[in-house]
Amino acid sequence: MGAGWTLQELIDAGMSVTAGCLDCNRHQKLDLPALQDRLDADAPAMEWDLRPKMKCAVCGGRRVTLTYSPNTSPKDHRKSK
Repeated sequence: MGAGWTLQELIDAGMSVTAGCLDCNRHQKLDLPALQDRLDADAPAMEWDLRPKMKCAVCGGRRVTLTYSPNTSPKDHRKSK
C-alpha cells in the first residue's frame, strides 16, 4: 500500500477500519466491501477521504474519527500435506 490507500488495497491487506463518534462515543467497524460497492474499488480510503462522508448511525453526529488496524489474527504455520 502506498501513501494513499484505496478501499481495495485495505481489503486485500486484511485491514479493518473502525469509526468512532466524538459526540456519543459509539464505535462501529466499517463494512469495507459494502463501502467499496457504494463508492468504488479504487476510491481513496484515507481518513481525510472517508471522514467527510461519515455520519453516526445513532446520533447523526458528523464528528467522526477513523482507526485503521491490521489483521492480527494468528496465522496457521502448519505445513499442508
